[in-house]
Amino acid sequence: MKLRSLALVAALSALASGAYADSDGAKVKVGMITTLSGGGASLGIDARDGFMLAVKQSGNENIEVVIEDDQRKPDIAVQVADKMIQSEKVDVMTGLIFSNLAMAVVPSAVAQGKFYLSVNAGPSALAGKGCNPNYFSVAYQNDNLHEAAGAYAKEAGYKKSFILAPNYPAGVDSLTGYKRFYQGDLAGELLTKLGQTDYASEIAQIRASGADSVFFFLPGGMGISFLKQYADSGVDIPVVGPAFSFDQGILQAVGDAALGVVNTSQWGKDLDNAANAAFVETFQAEYDRLPSLYAAQGFDTANLLLSAMDKASVTDADAFRAALKAADFPSVRGKFKFNTNNHPIQNIYVREVIKEGDVYTNKIIGTALEDHGDAYAAECKM
Repeated sequence: MKLRSLALVAALSALASGAYADSDGAKVKVGMITTLSGGGASLGIDARDGFMLAVKQSGNENIEVVIEDDQRKPDIAVQVADKMIQSEKVDVMTGLIFSNLAMAVVPSAVAQGKFYLSVNAGPSALAGKGCNPNYFSVAYQNDNLHEAAGAYAKEAGYKKSFILAPNYPAGVDSLTGYKRFYQGDLAGELLTKLGQTDYASEIAQIRASGADSVFFFLPGGMGISFLKQYADSGVDIPVVGPAFSFDQGILQAVGDAALGVVNTSQWGKDLDNAANAAFVETFQAEYDRLPSLYAAQGFDTANLLLSAMDKASVTDADAFRAALKAADFPSVRGKFKFNTNNHPIQNIYVREVIKEGDVYTNKIIGTALEDHGDAYAAECKM
């Protein structure tokens, strides 16, 4: 690692109180269940790598992370979670990328007194009436980035959007969020199969719909397939989406077809704050690639946990919960705090896909929503 990178790590550690030792010296055991194989593997790998980079930088010897693959299957995720809780005796859980897996795992985990810190999934069912004091969504609530896309589409003057997403909790939330802030007419609305790779039928419907814009949420391999097929189809309708469909790993696979596309995110590698500058440089030095949104969320999640460990023992649940709620860590997003339902209040930005040398990436071109919470907090009774 370069000397400058080491200096940045030191600066970041100083910002975050350095030691991060559990207040009573007890080891904190973390169970990370994430997607490490199949079509969504790149997302889980990035979240894992961001999380583990923060743990490594902290130098904390009182944290142990057990990592297992959920294979993007709810039944596997439940089996692994049960093993981690009953046999591994983990204190904290994290890692799930997909919301259908989160809905299968999180309610049971928190009911058994475990803390769950979400690196990505933020289903609406866990933000409102299903909220829990031990559940913290560190990334966002599922609707949020899509709400920002809807706000951008409205501001851009689009009047007739065609919208589509996979048929699972995050997909349903995405379309709900987009419509909440777009408030225009729809040329069509589709829920596609989770894991789908052939979008010929959907693109034909878009072509015939009279749409003036297309909004889609298709994370991982689904987004790669759709964008390539859309570009090859010759359909020339502007595309808007959330960062998940235009994230760092996806862009390299899609290539020129994504250039100029506008997307929304609560993070960008060019956000101007000290924590983010250190993160981007040290992640690239550690893994030889630019970080993605998922990596940034993993990094923030680990630093939230480490900051709580610095203030309270995980064996004192009330104190540890309060330390998590305080969110006293230098987020790579800059401003960050938790709402009453333990979901973020944060800025959501507008980004454009560009090319820097041979690398496809995003640059921030504006702010879609400032200090934005979610629509479900009022339903949360805690």
